[in-house]
Amino acid sequence: MKVGDIVHLIDGQVIEGEQYLDREIDRIFASDLMSDVLTIDTDEKLMLLTGLANNQSMRTCEMSDIKNVVFVRGKRITEEMLEIARDNEMVLIQTEYSMYRTAGILYMNELPPVY
Repeated sequence: MKVGDIVHLIDGQVIEGEQYLDREIDRIFASDLMSDVLTIDTDEKLMLLTGLANNQSMRTCEMSDIKNVVFVRGKRITEEMLEIARDNEMVLIQTEYSMYRTAGILYMNELPPVY
């Protein structure tokens, strides 16, 4: 599924990375624990769902080569986070939906979880 399709499904707003909406996503990982994110196998087709909107989450994505991030529960993205995203060609999306609802929508649309 393309990033742009995901944005539509979760009623999301693209904050950074509009030029990457054609990226293909084939797995989802949902976590607020960045230590858990560091343990998974990542690639460009992975999307992270998280409610942790801070520089720690962005640096974790940078270290893990995660390029596609959805911030759930209406979390707001700071200018520092935007800079990290731009430097790493990331897509940052916000949704007002909970993590549970967002993950459920994506799962029901045949995007499998990492585990």
